[in-house]
Amino acid sequence: MVSTNQDSSGTIHVDQKSTPVPVTSNVQNGGISQAEYINFATKKLQDDLETLGRKIQQHEENLVFLTNQYNKAEKSIVDLPAIPSKTQSSAMSLNGDDKASEQNEEKVIIEKILQHEKSAAAVLYQLNTRHSNQAASVTWTKDVLGVVATLGKTEDDNLSRLLAEYLGVDIMMAIVCKTYESARALETYDTESNIIKSSGLHGLGASMGRPLDGRFLVICLENLRPYIGEFVRNDPQKRLDLEKPRLPNGECPAGFLGYAVNMIAIESTYLYYLTSGGFGLRETLFYQLFSRLQVYKTRSEMLIALPCISDGAVSLDGGIIKTTGVFSLGNRQEMDIIFPSCGTASRPVEYYEQEIKMRELQWKREMISEDVRREQSILDHSKTAFASKKQELIQFLAQSSLYMSQQQAHAAQERLTPLPR
Repeated sequence: MVSTNQDSSGTIHVDQKSTPVPVTSNVQNGGISQAEYINFATKKLQDDLETLGRKIQQHEENLVFLTNQYNKAEKSIVDLPAIPSKTQSSAMSLNGDDKASEQNEEKVIIEKILQHEKSAAAVLYQLNTRHSNQAASVTWTKDVLGVVATLGKTEDDNLSRLLAEYLGVDIMMAIVCKTYESARALETYDTESNIIKSSGLHGLGASMGRPLDGRFLVICLENLRPYIGEFVRNDPQKRLDLEKPRLPNGECPAGFLGYAVNMIAIESTYLYYLTSGGFGLRETLFYQLFSRLQVYKTRSEMLIALPCISDGAVSLDGGIIKTTGVFSLGNRQEMDIIFPSCGTASRPVEYYEQEIKMRELQWKREMISEDVRREQSILDHSKTAFASKKQELIQFLAQSSLYMSQQQAHAAQERLTPLPR
């Protein structure tokens, strides 16, 4: 609301704190007439209303466009031929020979681990497979989940070897413990910080004729910094809802297949395992190992995507970027310790292409939905501002009309009053 005062000269002085319009230098230097001020303030309020009206119209048009885009994305998803879920396809592929093949592959991986005779992982599996009676008496083993290579699977043998090469054999054979207490029990020290060879994993190795040689890695789940974020909706594997990488032009890089952390199928035995903090293996162990490692079809596509690669990348034809600016060159390393296969190697290429397309359409729909919600919020805010500005104009016009009527009545009264003789 505008506050005005009139002096004996008939000039309106503007209250600068309550006026809806900027105070001009003329006002500051002595004021303007009431008619000029009212016209100026009215014009300013009307211009503000027109500006808000144009914004409302623009946001309404944006909403119509986005709604149409959302409906098109929804229709594309509906029209896309149905593909079996991972659990359904896994169930179908794990019948008969496929299931036997998967179990055999797991045994092969364990046998490969046992061939590293003086490794901590070999001692652990030697204890579990060939010294079960002794294992029952070793209490700290109940909090040891296993070795990295046995806690996850992949749907592609080539991808499995690629991810194993990216991690390296030391990490693939790292022992994974639930708690720090179980990790501490693997190795103990005397007062001079020397390893006590008769206790922990060292003692077990010595008793089996497999004395440990060199260092070994231990991963303690409760001490890892977990992924904090959303999960893919209705996904039994609880994959992480990670936003796709974007090039400077806003497009997703060609050849991007997904994030490695989501391409690991967690062993069913550990799928619902949670740490004391309530986190699963994917958001602790595998997020620690892979973070946002991206997977591409080809090396050339991966290199084009360099601007949006932050935590490394691999390509199915053997390209490896360890981290930003660090490239792994040379011939591929043949890995004997890899992630076992899910038993879905018989799936046709079209299956994976269709699954990727489905994920892209679902992601596009979610992004448009977010844009619709944001645009609606801006529209609601603009409409509120428009209503407030309109009310301000109505009040100002009413006040100005009353003021002008009072001034006209005052002027008429002065004309009727006889001049003194």
